[in-house]
Amino acid sequence: MDRTGTEDWLRKSSKVTGGFTLVELLVVFAVIAILAAVLLPALRGARAKAQRVVCLGNLRQINLGVRMYSDDSRDVSPTGAITNQDFLTPLYSGYKALMKDYVGLKGTSSPQDKLFACPADIFNPFWVFGPPITKPPFIEKSVHDASDYDYSSYVFNGGDNVTRKLAAGGDLTLPGLGNVKLSSVRHPGRTVLVAEFPALIPYSWHDRSSQAGDGFIHSLYNDSKCVVSFVDGHVSYIKMYWEYHVGGFAFYYNPPVSYDYQGTPD
Repeated sequence: MDRTGTEDWLRKSSKVTGGFTLVELLVVFAVIAILAAVLLPALRGARAKAQRVVCLGNLRQINLGVRMYSDDSRDVSPTGAITNQDFLTPLYSGYKALMKDYVGLKGTSSPQDKLFACPADIFNPFWVFGPPITKPPFIEKSVHDASDYDYSSYVFNGGDNVTRKLAAGGDLTLPGLGNVKLSSVRHPGRTVLVAEFPALIPYSWHDRSSQAGDGFIHSLYNDSKCVVSFVDGHVSYIKMYWEYHVGGFAFYYNPPVSYDYQGTPD
């Protein structure tokens, strides 16, 4: 076969593969969309579980630090400095300044205190930070980044059972473990010691279906799940109970016996 004949034979025998047809492309896109719909919830669930694991570990260490502080303070729990103008913040956030040496933190608190940062603490109700923030239903802002809460995603069950006169009139008594001997707690396996900030309200960083609503009242969700630690040292991811007609933080009263915790010692 001469050269010309060889070239003709090669051209005839060669097959050029065509591209995808429109139908084939649509099928591929449909398969990708189905896979994404199946996999994305699983990936979000895995990420949420990983965040809870970190939070569980943080609270376990913080709980131990509080217990070590109390052991060195005649068994008395840490209570922040109280003033007439501000007693809520010191009672629930003031514990950190007293016990952080026991978990290896020195100096002034800052957003770099990663042990006190829950990785799910990335959104909160607009009213958590007060005016001038007024954008409902929640904002992408972390409690851990706020100096008002001593750069901590976690709060101490710090009501000190003291009755105070309010400037607006009336009395207020905040029950809790503030200035209490921890060995006197009758149910250490049920009594909350330190918890995620949302457990007070409650809402949930880990389940956005329990996210803050469009106002203070509508943002409170019974059975929102939070990570909490207990006087005996164990840590759990549990449902928190809240009753509108009772009001106040979830730690102000004990829930029905079907719940796995109590807020006030008895």
